[in-house]
Amino acid sequence: MRLGIISDTHDNVENVLKAVALFRKENVPLVVHCGDMISPKTATFFQGVALKFVRGNCDGDVTNLKMKLEQVGSEFLGERAVLEIEGKTIFVYHGHDKSKLDSFIKSGEYQYVFTGHTHILRDEQVGTTRVLNPGAHYYGCDGTVMVLDLGSGQVEVVRL
Repeated sequence: MRLGIISDTHDNVENVLKAVALFRKENVPLVVHCGDMISPKTATFFQGVALKFVRGNCDGDVTNLKMKLEQVGSEFLGERAVLEIEGKTIFVYHGHDKSKLDSFIKSGEYQYVFTGHTHILRDEQVGTTRVLNPGAHYYGCDGTVMVLDLGSGQVEVVRL
C-alpha cells in the first residue's frame, strides 16, 4: 500500500490542490496529514481523498475543523494517533513538543513516526523507527509531500 504524507499546509490552497491532484493521479488510497492545516475551510479542498488528520499547534478552531473534515469524508484523529496498516505500526504526531516527539521516536514501539512542525524534510532511521517529515507548504517553503510504499519502504519526495 502507498501512503501520502503531508503536513503544515498553512492554508496554502494552491499547494493543497496540487497535492490532492498528485495523490489522485498516483492512486494513493490514504493520505496522512501531520497537522497545521489552520482554517477549517482548507479541509474542504481535500475532498476526494481518504485523509487522516492530527492536530497541529496552529489548528485553533478544532470544532469546525473536525466538522469540515468529517463533511469531506476525512478523519480527525486528535493530537496524536497510532495507525496499524499492513502490519506496520505508524505513530502520527505534529511534533510541536520536541521532548514528547523524541520519546515516541526512541520508544521503539513504532516502525514509523510521521511528524511535521519544523517545515523541514526528514527521512531518518532512529533505532528501529523511521522518522518521516514531509516538509511544509507555508508560503516561502519548498512545498513538498511524501509518498511511502509500505511494502518496500521506498519514500518518494515530491516538490509541488
